[in-house]
Amino acid sequence: MRDLFIQFRKSENGATLVEYGVALILAIVLGGGALVSLANQTGTNMGAGCTALQANGVVSANC
Repeated sequence: MRDLFIQFRKSENGATLVEYGVALILAIVLGGGALVSLANQTGTNMGAGCTALQANGVVSANC
């Protein structure tokens, strides 16, 4: 087992695996942030559209 660990440390595959892990975590964090921002903006736009429809008498109930 020790020899396998030493071989893994000397190999370039370990560094590549770490790099892929960092890239994956970065993509998840950035993607999640983009989705949250998009969801907030969509909610704001839907609320503004509903208010405009109510102000013009197009709908009388809550949207």
